Amino acid sequence: MKNKSIYVTQPSLPPLEEFLPYIENIWENKILTNHGPYHEEFTKALKDYLGVKEVVLFANATLALITALQSLGLKGEVITTPYTFIATSHSILWNKLTPVFVDIDPVTLNIDPQKIEAAITSNTSAILAVHCYGNPCDVQSIDTVAKRNNIKVIYDAAHAFAVEHKGQSLLNYGDLSVVSFHATKVFNTFEGGAIICHDEATKDKLKKLTNFGFVNEVEIDGLGMNAKMPEINAALGLVQLNHIDKVIAQRSSIDMLYREGLKHVIGIHCLPKSHQSKKNHAYFPILINHQYSLKRDELYEKLKNNNYFVRRYFYPLTSSFSVYEKYESASKSNHPEAHEISEKVICLPIYPTLSFDDVKTIIQLIVEG
Repeated sequence: MKNKSIYVTQPSLPPLEEFLPYIENIWENKILTNHGPYHEEFTKALKDYLGVKEVVLFANATLALITALQSLGLKGEVITTPYTFIATSHSILWNKLTPVFVDIDPVTLNIDPQKIEAAITSNTSAILAVHCYGNPCDVQSIDTVAKRNNIKVIYDAAHAFAVEHKGQSLLNYGDLSVVSFHATKVFNTFEGGAIICHDEATKDKLKKLTNFGFVNEVEIDGLGMNAKMPEINAALGLVQLNHIDKVIAQRSSIDMLYREGLKHVIGIHCLPKSHQSKKNHAYFPILINHQYSLKRDELYEKLKNNNYFVRRYFYPLTSSFSVYEKYESASKSNHPEAHEISEKVICLPIYPTLSFDDVKTIIQLIVEG
């Protein structure tokens, strides 16, 4: 058994010597937060790198999700997926809105646009979709459904940093997109997040909402919160941008190694490669089918017993938690595909410093069954 534990992910960090001058500058100028110089510089650098019109930085992506929904003045119901991290649906409740869970497409694992349309009522005000594992939703179909019904679209794009679709940033789709810079993500600022929007007026509104709604020293415009990204996180983001393309390339190499090693294993299904212009290889999920020699949780325990700490991601579904059980749409019968996938899925370790030897060992453990 391997002595050192390998986890499903590990934060990518730049060489410390590259970051130290930024820390020294923060110590010297004593500007720690409140939209300081690194905050503004990182905002511009992100706009340029991602190819988007406007970026508003946040202390974390959950605050960004809550604020995104708040900023649109939504009421009533928001249609979303149960196959996601809990922050997605929690952000709906924080805004005193009603989540309506609909099923996923069993191939892409993203929310099914046909199920969205079927769930729309006179109380529906928005769709909160998720680019699961960084693979794009059917953005064209979702956009068509939203426009036909005059409702908003917010994308939880926590997994989708740097992903491009049809030659442009995936973050340009929808009314707003929310991306995460959490330590577990492809691109991290220790902790952080951002909202991508399409015009300066929306950006200004969102930026005020990150700072209690202050317009100036004596005027408040809106029920904002303290959601600003601190200077040290923004500074790290600036350094991280110098390395992100290499990070994604390294993740791509691991993705290819897994696919090659597992392609002939009966009962192990790797998600098909998506067709976006640029991928980020945020996760490597596999589905364990009944033809495989072990049940999903038996394989999970086998890998863990060999110090490979994989994740059953997403299990259980967000709709399964007690806080959502009162909602009719949370019923298991409402999303059979999502429930079936959640009982099959395991996400394997993937991060730039994961050795090929460890990847090969993981593959061998799965091949052995």
